[in-house]
Amino acid sequence: MTHPQIWAAPEAAGPVRAAVEVPGSKSLTNRWLVLAALADGPSVLHGPLRSQDSLAMVEALRTLGVDVDDRRDDLWRVEPPDRLRGSVTVDCHQAGTVMRFLAPVSALADGPVRFDGHPSARARPVGPVLQALRDLGVQVDDGDRGTLPYTVHGAGAVAGGRVRIDASASSQFVSALLLAAPRFTTGLELVHVGAALPSLPHVEMTEAVLRLASVRVDRPGPTSWRVEPGPVHGLDVQVEPDLSSAAPFLALAAATGGQVTVQGWPSATTQPGDRLPELLGRMGARTSRHSDGLMVHGPPGGRLEGADLDLSEVGELTPVVTALCLLARSPSRIRGVAHLRGHETDRLAALTTEIGRLGGDARELADGLEVHPVPLHGAELRTYHDHRMAMFAAVVGAVVPDVRVQDVACADKTFPGFDRVWETAVATGRRQV
Repeated sequence: MTHPQIWAAPEAAGPVRAAVEVPGSKSLTNRWLVLAALADGPSVLHGPLRSQDSLAMVEALRTLGVDVDDRRDDLWRVEPPDRLRGSVTVDCHQAGTVMRFLAPVSALADGPVRFDGHPSARARPVGPVLQALRDLGVQVDDGDRGTLPYTVHGAGAVAGGRVRIDASASSQFVSALLLAAPRFTTGLELVHVGAALPSLPHVEMTEAVLRLASVRVDRPGPTSWRVEPGPVHGLDVQVEPDLSSAAPFLALAAATGGQVTVQGWPSATTQPGDRLPELLGRMGARTSRHSDGLMVHGPPGGRLEGADLDLSEVGELTPVVTALCLLARSPSRIRGVAHLRGHETDRLAALTTEIGRLGGDARELADGLEVHPVPLHGAELRTYHDHRMAMFAAVVGAVVPDVRVQDVACADKTFPGFDRVWETAVATGRRQV
């Protein structure tokens, strides 16, 4: 049966020549929103991301009694309440940051807070955060599932103290506790005890935003943190462009042998997407920074080379990087991303399945993927309600004819209007004569 929402991914006629402006960072927008909700005064966010995930956070904070004025796209004002509201239900939709970041926050509410969300979100793990709250004396009911739905019984305060957590499945578990920690009576000493901590740059991002809110954060060891109790100051911040959302456009330049500039690329950032120039360079592309942004030059004819890539710190880039591996001339291996099995979908299984639909050769490994170059053909690709899978399909479709994509609108989760911006960029490709 044909899916009712099929998008014909545009194929580039030749090397693209485009300049792209991407929306604000989802990771930073939602961290700033959480801190603003806990602050001792009003906050202003300039250039926030208005997307499904960030609006889910806005809706959730309003449910908890936070006043968020988002009538302007370019400037949001946040007024925290005297006390967070309990006896409410928070709809997480599909936002992992809502279901994880707001669990510790809701322990500060004046009554029980129930969390639920989209059916696909009910499969995503949140158990380590809930267990850490129990270890800190908070009552949590989740039916021993470690997933949505769950209820945190807010008591208006959390004593704080020392807690151990296995965050091997998601660095968001660590960030969730750190963000609320300054409001705990004695602060928090957190120790990660798992074998690996994926996406460590996202935790470093959390540390950075806390410090900008005048919170003292120390790191006694590589995977341990101490957050001192104290006020969270109101914020007046500019949200950076989302570098992960820029990934497919930089990949478009690499895959077509073209040139793409992402405008406003920050000179210094904690975003994991800042590793894109290095990753693209290993596959044959060149990058250069200019006053107006980051420019990527693809290799002539889009002749990419395969690579052995450890993406443990930048797992969210895996779908787009995998698309480039699929288009490369030599085999590739992606390592360190076992945690992607717990994202919006099992991304490793999804990528393997969709590559198979294209006639590709990919094998799922314990911690990643192995991709071998073979001729590809068009196919109808699923996105699994996953914005990164939509971006994977778009990159492949720019080179492989007749790629059709189910529900490309799921990319609105982090990039509203992605398909329209993509079509404009691909249309700059001109056939070489």
